[in-house]
Amino acid sequence: MREIDVKRVEETVANLCIAANHHLGADLKGCIGNCLAAESWPVARDVLQSIEENIGIAEEGVFPLCQDTGMACVFLEIGQDVHFIGGLLADAVHAGVRKGYREGFLRKSIVRDPLRRENTQDNTPAYIHMELVRGDRVKIIVAPKGFGSENMSQVKMLPPSAGAEGVKDFVVKVCEEAGANPCPPIVAGVGIGGTFDKAALMAKKALLLPLDESNADPYYGDMERELLKRINNLGIGPQGFGGKTTALAVKIITAPTHIAGLPVAVNINCHVSRHEEAVL
Repeated sequence: MREIDVKRVEETVANLCIAANHHLGADLKGCIGNCLAAESWPVARDVLQSIEENIGIAEEGVFPLCQDTGMACVFLEIGQDVHFIGGLLADAVHAGVRKGYREGFLRKSIVRDPLRRENTQDNTPAYIHMELVRGDRVKIIVAPKGFGSENMSQVKMLPPSAGAEGVKDFVVKVCEEAGANPCPPIVAGVGIGGTFDKAALMAKKALLLPLDESNADPYYGDMERELLKRINNLGIGPQGFGGKTTALAVKIITAPTHIAGLPVAVNINCHVSRHEEAVL
C-alpha cells in the first residue's frame, strides 16, 4: 500500500488549474494549424490566425486563454493500492482549485446555488469525478470548462430503432443549433450508450482524448471522421463567420446499454479545449 499525502494533491491541482488556463496541447495547436492551412475563406483565416496569436500570448503566462476560466472539472484515476493521508481527498481538490484560481488570478465563476446565484468567490466547489483503477499511482486531470460551450451541450434518449443514422443526425443537429455560441471551431465529445448520466459523463471525458489519434475501433473512427465532415459542411466557421472550419475534431466514447435504450450525449467545447494532467 502506497501512502500519498493529500497536500500533494492540493498542490498538483493548483498548478494544473493555472497551466490548463494558459497552455494548449500540441495536438490541439497542430489541429488549428492544419485547419488554417486548409481554410480558403479570408475571414475564417483571419479568425484562425487571431486564435493562434491568442494562444501565443497566453503561453507567456500573464493572460489566460479565455476570460471564462471555467468550472474546474477534475478527473481522478486512483490506483486501488493507494492510501491517502492527511485529510479528505475531495477537500484537497477543492483547496487546490481555490489556491490555483487565487494565485493564477483566474476568474471566479461558480455560484453557490443555481437559482439564488451567490458567487462563492473562489471558483469552488469543483466538479470531481473519481475512478478506481489498478496500481499505486494517481492520475489527475484538470479541465476548466467554460459555459459558453457547456450551455450548447445536449443529451437525448433515442430509441434503439434510430440506429447509427439517428445518432449521427442528433450530433450534427446539436452542433448546428449551437451555431456561433460556443466560439467555434469546436471540439465535440460524444457519449453513446450507458444510461442518461453515463452518456453525459462519457461525452465530457471524450473531450480529454488526443485529437490526433483515431478511435481504436475502426467503426467509430469512421463515424468520427464522417461527423467531422458533416459538421464542417454546415459552414458556420470560426466564430460563426463562415468557412470550412466549424469543428476541429469529434471524439466518441461508448458503453454497453439496455436493450430498450440508445442514450446519446454531445458535450461541446470551444477551440480552447483546455486540460492538463499529472501523475503522482
